[in-house]
Amino acid sequence: MNRAIVSGALALVSAAACLVLAPAASAAPQACVTSTLNTGYEAQGTITAVKSSTSSCSDLNLTYTDDKSADNYDYYAGRLRRSSDGSWFTCSRGYRTDVKVYDGNHSVSDPFFFLCTDVADGTRFGVASWLDAGDTVKITH
Repeated sequence: MNRAIVSGALALVSAAACLVLAPAASAAPQACVTSTLNTGYEAQGTITAVKSSTSSCSDLNLTYTDDKSADNYDYYAGRLRRSSDGSWFTCSRGYRTDVKVYDGNHSVSDPFFFLCTDVADGTRFGVASWLDAGDTVKITH
């Protein structure tokens, strides 16, 4: 009887070890991804990125800005590239010119900083500045 208990316990330990050591599925959504870009003057900048296909985020969230002008603020808009013809367009939210976006970190959960919403995986995106080009921004997507 003791052998049966020991054998059963070993079987349970072996099964538990397999579960713990099993690799996670590679297609499972991961935390949001952050990309550092530069802005263009009322157009996408020279550095763009592609919406992550493994991220659980569906929006482009402005989480950091560093305006290169003396004003230390700007107004920003997300830009997406159409897969059909390669042209760029400004997301429907447009520029938020009602409030200046000063340099610094911004909350990923603040809807004010959602530049584009419901962006499809694999979509190329950029960020445009209203006042000047060359700002450094971080987009969490």
